Amino acid sequence: MVTAVRVVVVAMLVVACGTITQPGPVPSVAGLNPTSSHTSPSTGPGATATPGISTPAASVTPAPTVGSFNVNLSVEPFVEGLPPLTLVTHAGDGSGLLYAVGQNGVITIVSVDGEVQPEPFLDIDDRIKSGGEQGLLGLAFHPDYESNGRFFVNYTANNDDTVISEFARSDAGPPVLADPGSERNLITLNDGFPNHNGGMLAFGPDGYLYIGMGDGGGGGDPLGAGQARDLLFGKMLRIDVNAGDPYGIPADNPFVDGSYRPETWSLGWRNPWRWSFDGETGALFIGDVGQGAREEIDVEPPGAGGRNYGWNTMEGDICYIRVPCETAGLTFPVAVNDRLGGECAITGGYVYRGTLYPDLYGAYVFSDFCTGTLWALDAGTALATGAAETLTLGDAGFGPTSFGEDEAGEIYVVNLAGEIYRLVANPR
Repeated sequence: MVTAVRVVVVAMLVVACGTITQPGPVPSVAGLNPTSSHTSPSTGPGATATPGISTPAASVTPAPTVGSFNVNLSVEPFVEGLPPLTLVTHAGDGSGLLYAVGQNGVITIVSVDGEVQPEPFLDIDDRIKSGGEQGLLGLAFHPDYESNGRFFVNYTANNDDTVISEFARSDAGPPVLADPGSERNLITLNDGFPNHNGGMLAFGPDGYLYIGMGDGGGGGDPLGAGQARDLLFGKMLRIDVNAGDPYGIPADNPFVDGSYRPETWSLGWRNPWRWSFDGETGALFIGDVGQGAREEIDVEPPGAGGRNYGWNTMEGDICYIRVPCETAGLTFPVAVNDRLGGECAITGGYVYRGTLYPDLYGAYVFSDFCTGTLWALDAGTALATGAAETLTLGDAGFGPTSFGEDEAGEIYVVNLAGEIYRLVANPR
């Protein structure tokens, strides 16, 4: 099928425990005393670190419309023998090529028929600390990559810093590869913890670069980052890579008044490990990994910056530590997972906009790192009503670290075994 590029063995130990429910407005919310919480190690990208304990809210749940999605989801092998993978994506340049992001710092080019290019697109493993929740975690190609050759990565440096950098395509070739010496640093952060690094970055329909930052690690947000006004941790950032040095702040960012760091687009995130923009509506779908009681899916309409998604006042749709807690002004998730079925860390996915499976069109597909369950919810309903019923449609058979899209809108799934799978939807 393919030749092996490089194999990195990553030991995984994650906590388990969920069913999916759809939250609604919460007039009265309950939690548990902080002394009741316990700790457990975190070792996989995006995995939960220190499970806290809280109890469900007395909530009012709307009855959302259910999309048809009369399909069974499964996956089929596409590529194997790669390093442990944290993402697969495309450059939007019309080539049809996929770029497999290795946790060890190696990005591999894969053709539309599954052929692996033997020479890496980019190899920066000498700069990266890899393993657990660290490594090369994100890749985003500039909207004008075809003409300007610019792309951006999110990685953990050898000194544990979180680094957002820009690289450039090399003029040499063929094949067309990146220039490892072209790195230009945009953001460097250090929190003193190895986990909750977020990792995803992507360009929005507005042409700005969005960067998902976790709360910086440790259990229960010891930095208070989710709500902190002076920290970039626990935030979704939005920057202009076409202006400023090293970047500009979009004039319509919601906190340019100085109430929070001006890069901040939204706040209250614990670990938004994987998220994506809907290619049709431009809405932002975010999977935020929970502390120990809730995993959550959040949906943000296009341009709806300035929202507070609650952490660490809330974990999903329930109070965290403080009971009762103040929920005014917080945005609740459209769906939560109460982790009663062995789930441990949500793996956010994509809204299906491909053509191979018409019955799946408009479904937001996502999974869980521990169970590999394949779920879907109606993206339109979630966006319109703020709540959507989650349907169990299949099982990947492994723990997905990430989903990915090709240029045609077809969805792929990757894992730490260095494998890429294609998502398949068969009629029931």
